Amino acid sequence: MGVMRFVFDPPELFDQYPELRRGYITGLDGRVHPTRIDAEGSIVAFRRQSSDSGKVHVPYPVEGHGRPVLTTASLPEREQPYILALELLRGKLSDIRDQAAAWEQVRMTIPDQFRTLAKTAFQKFAHACLVQEFPVAATREAHEGLSAICEAANVLMDAYVQQRSASLRVTQGSPPTLVGCTLDRGLLQSPSQATVTAAITSAIVPIEWSRIEPTEGEGQWQEADDLVQHCLDHRLLIVGGPLIDLTPGGLPEWLIPWANDTLNLPSFVCDYVETAVGRYQGRIRMWEVSAGGNLGGALGLTEEGRLALVARTLETAYRRDSDARYFVRVAQPWGEYQVRGQHRLTAIQFVDALLRSNLGLSGVTLEVSAGYLGRGSLIRDRASISRLIDLWSLLGIQIHVVLACPSSSDPDPSAVGGSTVEPNVWKSEWTEAAQAEWLEAVISMLCAKPTVTGVYVSNLSDGAAHRFPNAGLLRADGTPKPSLEVLQRLGHHR
Repeated sequence: MGVMRFVFDPPELFDQYPELRRGYITGLDGRVHPTRIDAEGSIVAFRRQSSDSGKVHVPYPVEGHGRPVLTTASLPEREQPYILALELLRGKLSDIRDQAAAWEQVRMTIPDQFRTLAKTAFQKFAHACLVQEFPVAATREAHEGLSAICEAANVLMDAYVQQRSASLRVTQGSPPTLVGCTLDRGLLQSPSQATVTAAITSAIVPIEWSRIEPTEGEGQWQEADDLVQHCLDHRLLIVGGPLIDLTPGGLPEWLIPWANDTLNLPSFVCDYVETAVGRYQGRIRMWEVSAGGNLGGALGLTEEGRLALVARTLETAYRRDSDARYFVRVAQPWGEYQVRGQHRLTAIQFVDALLRSNLGLSGVTLEVSAGYLGRGSLIRDRASISRLIDLWSLLGIQIHVVLACPSSSDPDPSAVGGSTVEPNVWKSEWTEAAQAEWLEAVISMLCAKPTVTGVYVSNLSDGAAHRFPNAGLLRADGTPKPSLEVLQRLGHHR
């Protein structure tokens, strides 16, 4: 078994910040290794099966920036423990300076403030390296360097968004990226209906099988019909789906007896997909055929079984309406779920296999859900999200992003699916203002990425059933949160 050991300070760090135990190691190919973390005194050990070099990813407290995931450079195993803060600073310095150099090569103007902060961070890194025999002093210097380089990353991303957005306004005139949210039936009776409709340019209409046909043979289409008609009446571009959800509880319960029937189960699934696509043919031009196929959990399906099922549904949908565009939704796109050791394929390998099958896949929807335990992802800064988009852009397909972050850490009685809010991981408490600030920063960055063609908030209202707690644009009573104004501003006036 491979082991990487690190010194951390203060010794009570892992007791104060339990999310540190959600760290993991990736190999040179980006694959997440099943990782066990043990802390004893001031030494933390990351254990995995392989002994190859790897990068450690761990949520780490940075003054003024919360607890974002930080990544070391690629490290070999060695007998002497590394200093955790120092190696995280080394990795962050490398990533941000590489990104700045790449953008400078394509004639982006790098702000002087970035250069000053990056220089300060490097000086702190150099000082920390010189005093490595004194881990407490080295950690103190590294912490100051981390604060500086994280601030430098923010300055760099602000400059990228500003310059890229200005270029898009000149070359394309109108905003090229769709901005919207997932609707629910409550919109049609909401006092904020007009405000919501005016704020968005596109909408996801949920047509999940578990909602449409909770009882076998009894389709309940009225809600979806009404929402589709509402979008058409107001000239909103519609994304339908996801049609099937392959995460726990995502498929109708009446399918449970058929879970191991490799002949009839795909037949049931494809019949529903064909019915849904045919029902809205000509009205819905974009579909999310499946969600969470990379993550799994529904009906105990194997990874191979899920991949085959998603492929069958894509083939069926494309055969029914070859003019539409088809997407699959990826949960936890950084691959944290692989830590459990139950998956052979990375998220991008899962989608790449579908692309190579030539089944009509047009794009991928990445689910970025910050601040949640369960199906959510660990919180990351904009530079990390930008690198994620750049990685997925290598597939050469359209990218949609579905975002979720909480407006409160309080219990949410309408939330389903088991996800819970992870408090104190961002730079401030989760409030409505913090939600609006996070969404504005991330959406503006995503809209500046050329391969991102749609950005959506995961749910409209906290009053309707939804997966991520307190993530809506409307409060439970139907009144708008500040995030709705952010969506309107970014969707129409970038």
